[in-house]
Amino acid sequence: MNPKTGILLLPFLFSASLSFAQRADDLYVPLEVQRAYTDATRSRNGKPGPNYWQNRSEYKISVELLPGTRQIKGEQTVTYHNNSPDTLQQLVVRLYPDIFKKGNARDEDIDPEDVTDGVAITQLQINGKMLDTRPQENSGVRRTSTNMIVRLPQPLMPKTNLKLTISWNYTIPKKTHIREGSYGDNTFMVAYWYPQIAVYDDIDGWDRLEYGGQTEFYNDFSNFDVTVKVPQNFLVWATGTWQNPGQILSPAILKRYQDSRKSDETVRIVTAEDLQKGGVTQAKPQLTYQFKAENVPDFVFAASNRYLWDATSATAETGRRVAVSAAYDANSQDFREVARFAKQSIEHFSTQMPGVPFPYPNLTVFNGSGGMEFPMFVNDGSFPLDEAAEVTAHEIAHTYFPFYMGINERKYAWMDEGWAQFLPNEIPFEINGKAFYAQQYNAQYFSRTNGRELEMPPMVPSTLLDNGFSYTIASYMRSATAYAMLQDLLGKDRFKLALQEYMRRWHGKHPLPYDFFFSFNSAANEDLSWFWKPWFFDPGYADLGIKSVTEGITPKIIISRNGTLPVPVYLTVTFADGTTDIIRETAQVWKSGAKEFTVTKKYEKAIRSVELGNLQIPDVNSRDNVYEVKK
Repeated sequence: MNPKTGILLLPFLFSASLSFAQRADDLYVPLEVQRAYTDATRSRNGKPGPNYWQNRSEYKISVELLPGTRQIKGEQTVTYHNNSPDTLQQLVVRLYPDIFKKGNARDEDIDPEDVTDGVAITQLQINGKMLDTRPQENSGVRRTSTNMIVRLPQPLMPKTNLKLTISWNYTIPKKTHIREGSYGDNTFMVAYWYPQIAVYDDIDGWDRLEYGGQTEFYNDFSNFDVTVKVPQNFLVWATGTWQNPGQILSPAILKRYQDSRKSDETVRIVTAEDLQKGGVTQAKPQLTYQFKAENVPDFVFAASNRYLWDATSATAETGRRVAVSAAYDANSQDFREVARFAKQSIEHFSTQMPGVPFPYPNLTVFNGSGGMEFPMFVNDGSFPLDEAAEVTAHEIAHTYFPFYMGINERKYAWMDEGWAQFLPNEIPFEINGKAFYAQQYNAQYFSRTNGRELEMPPMVPSTLLDNGFSYTIASYMRSATAYAMLQDLLGKDRFKLALQEYMRRWHGKHPLPYDFFFSFNSAANEDLSWFWKPWFFDPGYADLGIKSVTEGITPKIIISRNGTLPVPVYLTVTFADGTTDIIRETAQVWKSGAKEFTVTKKYEKAIRSVELGNLQIPDVNSRDNVYEVKK
């Protein structure tokens, strides 16, 4: 019995016209992935294979920030562990700031003032042996665009390690903000900044893809011990756990900082009044901050002597809190709410979806530009409050994908951007006293862009997509919408269990798309290849329409699938008296490849209209979604 209308609901009668059937082996598997199955580094059931391995590093970095010249001067020693079965003849080292080097290729324009000579390497040693870094023949060191290829003096054998020591410097960009840069006087976001050993994996060997500014992370899990030297009165926020706040902060500010770490309310640690009267830090001409982080894929920091600082704490699980900070320009009105937004996001992700406790001890949201994630750190611009809530949640969701999971975002950005777009959907943010959800944005955006000439399936490697439309739709909107359709298909509880099983298997590793697909198949106990193929591998669009309605007290409603993407059927039947009945079916009705779906129900009053779809279901053509009974 429908409690609203009092109409008796008879079992649905449906019929399907079959056009094709899907099988698991319909999914195209590249040769490199097939080889991984043969080598048993990965398994066709989605689990890591018995021979799975991955390399890792320990970074000890000392860096000095010189605000007046925007210079970074650093030296580091990296212990690199070769856990692979291969003997390595070379290292690939990423020099990200070379994106600003004159003559180098990049995905977007930069301000002419920010063109530099790139990273200056002043010293390079392997296991104590000095290497010649001058650009000459047979030097053993070759620089491409943003990579430095180092021929090893001695091969690195399996299950052994080496020490790489580098001293370097470069200039932080002044006007161009590709995830980092200078934000006005004495304010810096320092990211993609240190010489980083590239990933060597079981699929490609060395990751030699150059950094052009669009594709983001693919890093090994590493440990970091970093000291940052700055002038007096500069505050530094960073990845990792701050080791020496008592040596940096003045007593009053230190007390607020300590209080905030166990507070449910937002604590204003540094206010405009504090900045005006001075004495935020101890009276030392130079301050040396120390941070340590374990098992993280990257390290960033930011510094300013003029930013406000708010903090609170979030409950990730019983007995464990996460310290949450917001550092921002005094003119950024939305940032006074960002610590609250961040706290709420962490608690939602920890307990609701994905329901995995936030893995890090702290998180800082820094007021820079755009929206960009890093381990324990976010760089966000200023936005209207509703957008600020959404972008804060999106960037924090990246903690799970790519950081917790080690995603190769350079090749498969949808494996993390899609999740970051999907996971915040149901966070009940309060904006000016009213509830705000981001739920239907993805489907409507996707409806406007799906099926266009430049739209590519997500399985096209991200590095091959254009810097704009194709990349955005595949990485964000199509994948996020697919996850929503899959959640509807499996039901929230079953979907959540499958997601958690995938995360349990691949946490701290490097999953491929096939590891995701097959883990979900295994956890859901269902072959979902019929869903994966159209949504992730094939060109196609979402388009359902009402083909016909046979009127009467037992109407026969035929829904046609005009597109190829399987989406739910959602019908609103409106009666002559204004009451309604909702008919819902998941995308499961298209599993067999049916092109039509028929619904027959018995009603006790006359129908006025039938409407197909809702704002959370994509549909590229809504003109055939309404049937009106002729009067």
